[in-house]
Amino acid sequence: MIAYAELHCVSNFSFLRGASHPAELVTRAHELGYRALALTDECSMAGVVRAHEAARALPEGRRLQLIVGAEFRCSEGLQLVLLAPDQRAYSELCRLITRSRRRAAKGHYALTQADLETGLDHCLALWLPALDGALAPGRAPAEGQWLRERFPERAWLAVELHRGAGDRARLARCLELARHCALPAVAAGDVHMHRRHRRRLQDLLTAIRHGCTLENAGARLFPNGERHLRPLPTLARLYPLPLLAASAAIAERCQFDLGQLRYQYPAELVPAGSSASAHLRALTEAGAGARWPQGVPPPVAVLLEKELQLIADLAYEHFFLTVHDVVDFARQRGILCQGRGSAANSAVCYALGITEVDPARMNLLVERFISRERREPPDIDVDFEHERREEVIQYIYAKYGRERTALAATVITYQSRSARRDVERALGIGKPAAADPALAARAALAAGLIAELRGFPRHLSQHVGGFVISGEPLHELVPVENAAMPERTVIQWDKDDLETLGLLKVDVLALGMLTAIRKALALIQVHRGWPGRVTDIPAEDRATYDMICRGETVGVFQIESRAQMSMLPRLRPRSFYDLVIEVAIIRPGPIQGGMVHPYLQRRQDPGSVSYPSPALAEVLRRTLGVPIFQEQVMQIAVVAAGFTAGEADQLRRSMAAWKRRGGLEPFRERLLTGMSANGYNAEFAEGIYRQILGFGEYGFPESHAASFALLTYFSCWLKCHEPAAFFAALLNSQPMGFYQPAQLVQEARRSGVSILPPDVLRSDWDCTLERATGGALAIRIGLRMVRSLPRAHAQRLLDARVQAPFQSIAELAQRAPLPRRSLQLLAMAGALRPLSEHRHAASWLALGAEPPPGSLGLANPAEPAVTLPRPSAAQEIMADYRQLSLSTTQHPLVLLRAQLRRARIRSNLELRALPDGTAVRVGGLVTHLQQPGTASGVVFLSLEDETGIVNVILWPQVFMAQRAPALGASLLVVSGRLQNQNGVAHVIAHRLHDRSHWLEGLTRRSRDFR
Repeated sequence: MIAYAELHCVSNFSFLRGASHPAELVTRAHELGYRALALTDECSMAGVVRAHEAARALPEGRRLQLIVGAEFRCSEGLQLVLLAPDQRAYSELCRLITRSRRRAAKGHYALTQADLETGLDHCLALWLPALDGALAPGRAPAEGQWLRERFPERAWLAVELHRGAGDRARLARCLELARHCALPAVAAGDVHMHRRHRRRLQDLLTAIRHGCTLENAGARLFPNGERHLRPLPTLARLYPLPLLAASAAIAERCQFDLGQLRYQYPAELVPAGSSASAHLRALTEAGAGARWPQGVPPPVAVLLEKELQLIADLAYEHFFLTVHDVVDFARQRGILCQGRGSAANSAVCYALGITEVDPARMNLLVERFISRERREPPDIDVDFEHERREEVIQYIYAKYGRERTALAATVITYQSRSARRDVERALGIGKPAAADPALAARAALAAGLIAELRGFPRHLSQHVGGFVISGEPLHELVPVENAAMPERTVIQWDKDDLETLGLLKVDVLALGMLTAIRKALALIQVHRGWPGRVTDIPAEDRATYDMICRGETVGVFQIESRAQMSMLPRLRPRSFYDLVIEVAIIRPGPIQGGMVHPYLQRRQDPGSVSYPSPALAEVLRRTLGVPIFQEQVMQIAVVAAGFTAGEADQLRRSMAAWKRRGGLEPFRERLLTGMSANGYNAEFAEGIYRQILGFGEYGFPESHAASFALLTYFSCWLKCHEPAAFFAALLNSQPMGFYQPAQLVQEARRSGVSILPPDVLRSDWDCTLERATGGALAIRIGLRMVRSLPRAHAQRLLDARVQAPFQSIAELAQRAPLPRRSLQLLAMAGALRPLSEHRHAASWLALGAEPPPGSLGLANPAEPAVTLPRPSAAQEIMADYRQLSLSTTQHPLVLLRAQLRRARIRSNLELRALPDGTAVRVGGLVTHLQQPGTASGVVFLSLEDETGIVNVILWPQVFMAQRAPALGASLLVVSGRLQNQNGVAHVIAHRLHDRSHWLEGLTRRSRDFR
């Protein structure tokens, strides 16, 4: 029997080289009966965890041995493969990759032979000699002898034959060179694909990598398709059997498995003389005392003890201590933060101050998230103010050092658009001048290649905030490389890889709404004297829920989109848990599963609530018999389809990864068969499966929705009771959120808040609050809103103003001092009006305010006064939009309302009084264009007028026929039919009319989403 192990194989994680996924290579090698497969991506371990996962999924007792290795090219020309026979060698390999990557720019590495001199005492080396022409007496033998001395008894010459015309001569030269260097020879394949049919894709990747067309790639392409995993009989015809046997013998020396890795936690979090378990318990008890000063309720005490014991059993104390330490730092600095994710809603996390959601209030069980059977790492994401997250990141780097902490990677993959771009470029496909049959054939080829390329990894990027922190240097565990951002490093594994190996990461994420809430509370404290914290905001406020039920949620967290606002008058949230459901229900999971309308029907008619079975009643009772959350889908799989907890966990993992890797098909049959056997109908089972697919797009677990719902409630309370502070804070936190400053300012006006223009005598950098006529708080627009004004120039102005008020524009320019460009920006924004008659006069004075070069500050000669016309109301509004991106006076459509009425164009306010089915014409500024993946091609358009926002629905055929006005108009008029039901009004569009010329100079500022 032929024994063979492939020892030189690159996957598509050797970016733009390998043409197969790691799992495809593992599966194919197993099918072919290989003893082992070494994944040896170039200076990378990025794909090895996926290969490990695929090998682990093979049938017990017949699993393929996976060898960890990497391929390297030294600057002197030496090429070799290094393999890790044990964990010491693995660490050496990780250190070498880290050193090579860290000294080069992102995506590259730099390695010399000198780097191989030390630190590789346990690695095995396969030499890949460059054999061009006859055996040279110089370089090749010298390389071989150097490797033999450097890797005694651990070096081989790899013989790689690919059915070339000179294979026989190549084999002879390799064997002669091996004899000359006293090195044993071994067969290897230089594998780039799992099957031959990927050859065309491999050629394409080569052309993309070299930035040329396939037609011009020439010798850069492999001469044939032999660099695939080949059947053993084929290999036996190519190689002498001793060379094949040598590969199997090398594989026997390689006993390292990724499952042997053990994560070492940082030790400095545990005080001397204490243990991690005791310290966590002490912190938890202290926090519980602060949460419940009258005494911890007995049920909570039982829950705390249960969780602490479970955490100790699974040795996760250091993880909770690490998250607590980071959160504690933020709180000491006054940085608002909140934990979310599954384990973040445990009683321990609540006591530690990581989350603000009381688990007793939510009835959540920690076993759903930390399980003895699953032994999966807990998931705690912590959101910090987006403007101050960097302080937290720098704290982590300072505390643990750059060697012991790095960000997780994110694998950037080809999507349809990027795949089409690169394929068409490599095939030389441009815009045809006329019908071209050859081009048509090439386009057909491109379509197939695009489909193959979609989902292939393109490069590594950095995770948004997932930190891996270790007690030992990280490069002992996983290679580390440079990120694109300066002073950032990333490991070569993504979050799914970390989860597969049971390694923990701390997610340090940024959330704009936390910034806005903190700034709003600070403004309230200044102007109301209320030193409030988020925990002081009254719970279950009736007026807040009244506002939510009316759909008046522009600017708030999570429920501000048009889809959410349309749902609110129908769902009518009256409690915190209603908000939890509202946050979760408008997601692909519930939508694709067809759960939204059944839930609404049951909410409006409680008598219609029913459960598929008594066994599922406990799972679905809180959501009226309709599954909405990820946890419910997993529980249904267990209760109704007979899944074990481990199988349900695998389902959860597959739900999260199926868009990238596939793999849900086996679960469909298992789910449908199991549910049918237990008496559930096929329609219900198919609905659950569709929901699972939707969760793969984006869906919330209940705990995640609860954390977000809390911020939703806080933001809604602020909007309802302190709208001036709320909207000023939103403006000061830009860019963030769903709406632009212009829409936020209009909504503030509709909430009764006056807007005051920017003013060099009164405005700060941020928007501030002032007492208006009658004592109400008004928003003074800050200098931050003046487009293109440098903050340093604004600060000069503010510093000079502290000394004494400005009396003229010339004095301002001299005392600040400001360049003419910044003066002009302030004048065009209307901020110099207090020092001049009007905006036009201010612009004129600003032109002459800056002293000419060499004037030594002497006064300019007196010039005759110039009288300029006062700007019209329309000119004022348009100037505001150009320079502030908002209007401090009126909405632009106020100027057109008489013209709109003559054209029978209704306002948003008028629509609400019209009956359902009325033929209408509406018009407004385009603010949003959305085409959700769950909407079957339907496009949702938002038009803003002076009375609010009109929702417009474009059926796919309407959108395709009228793409130009939909995508290009700033002012759009829509003819269609009104849908006005349950307090929610939409217009079903028939015709679109671009009327942008009615507001000359106003550019489109729509936020478009998919």
